[in-house]
Amino acid sequence: MVHLIVHLPREIKLCGPVWLRWMYPMERYMKILKGYVRNRSRPEGCIIECYVVEEAVEFCSEYLESTPTIGIPKSLESRQNVRMGFKVTPVEYKMLCEAHFYVLQNTPEVDCYRLEHLTRGEKWLQAEHRNCFIRWVRQRIETELAKPEHCITQTLRWLANEPRRDVIRYSGYGINGYTFHTWEHDLRSTTQNSGVTVEGESLHVSSAKDKNPVYANMSYYGVIEDIWELNYTSFKVAVFRCKWVNNKTGVKVDENGFTLVDLNKEGDSSDQFIMASQAKQVFYVSNPNDGRWSVVLTSKPKLYDSGDVCDNIEETPSFSQRLPECEDDQNEDVSYVREDCEGEYIELFESRLHCWGDISSRSAAYVR
Repeated sequence: MVHLIVHLPREIKLCGPVWLRWMYPMERYMKILKGYVRNRSRPEGCIIECYVVEEAVEFCSEYLESTPTIGIPKSLESRQNVRMGFKVTPVEYKMLCEAHFYVLQNTPEVDCYRLEHLTRGEKWLQAEHRNCFIRWVRQRIETELAKPEHCITQTLRWLANEPRRDVIRYSGYGINGYTFHTWEHDLRSTTQNSGVTVEGESLHVSSAKDKNPVYANMSYYGVIEDIWELNYTSFKVAVFRCKWVNNKTGVKVDENGFTLVDLNKEGDSSDQFIMASQAKQVFYVSNPNDGRWSVVLTSKPKLYDSGDVCDNIEETPSFSQRLPECEDDQNEDVSYVREDCEGEYIELFESRLHCWGDISSRSAAYVR
C-alpha cells in the first residue's frame, strides 16, 4: 500500500475529509444486524423484531434509571462511605485523649485557642502542650460560656466535653475516593489497603539545647492498625490509629528516585492518630534487591459522579521523585539515508474491482 499516499490528497480535494464518507461505521453496524438473524428463511423479520426489542429495552432502561434497583449490588458511588466490621468497644482513656488531642489540633474552629495556648514559649510547648491542652481548652470554653454574650459554636461546645469512652471501631472505611482496611484485615486478604501516608508539619530541633527549632513539612508513611469513630454526641469524627515508620532510619530515596521504607522500624508511638479525611492511600511493594525495604507506590483516588468514574484533573503522581539520568551517545548529525547507491523509479500497478467496473491505477515510487 505504498502508493496509497499518492491518491489521498486528490480524494480529499474531491470528496472532503475521510471521516465524513468512510464505510467502517456502516460495516460494523451491518455485523450487528446480521447477529439479529435467527431464522435464515426470514432474515428481514428477524432483524425488525430484534431491532424493536432493543429499542424498547433501551427506552425502559432510561425510564427506570432514577428508580432504586432490587437484587443488584450497590454501585461504587454508594460504597464511598462504606463501613466494615462495626463494633463498639471501650478504649483506654490515655489513648482516647491522644485521639481527642489530634482532633483539637486539626479543627479550624480551635485554631485561635491553640495559638493562644502556644504563646508560652517553645520549651514549654514541647513539655506541656500535649499534656494539658485538653483540660485548658475545656476550662477556656466554660469561661466563655459563662459570659452573657459569647460566640462559642455548638461544635466547640461538644469538642470541649471530649468524646464518649465507647468508640465505634471498623475494619474497613471508605473516604475521599479511597477504601482503607486495617493491617489485621489485610493479613486475611489477597489485596493491600492498609498503607497510608500523610503530610504534616513537625518541629525539628538539632539537640536538647536548641533554642531555635524549625517547622517543616514532611511525608509520613505507615500502616493502619485501627479505625475509630469518635462520638461527640452531635457529630462523629473518624480517625486512624497508625503504626508510623521512623523517618530518620526507616525512609530513604534510592538513586532512581523511588521512596523506600522499612516497615519494621517504628517511629514515635506517642503520635499515632490522624483524621480519616487527611489520609492518602499508598501501597508497599517488597524491594527485590533487599527484602527489608519496600517501595512506596502512590495511588489515585476513585471519585464517582452518578455512578461513573470521574478522572481527576491532576494526573496520577509518579512513583519516582526523579527520572534516572542516562547518557545520550546518539549523534544528531548521523544520516539515515543510504548514500552508497543511486535511487531508481519503478512503476506500481493496482487493480481494484468496484461495483460499477474495473479501475486500474498507475503510480510511481522512488526507491533506493
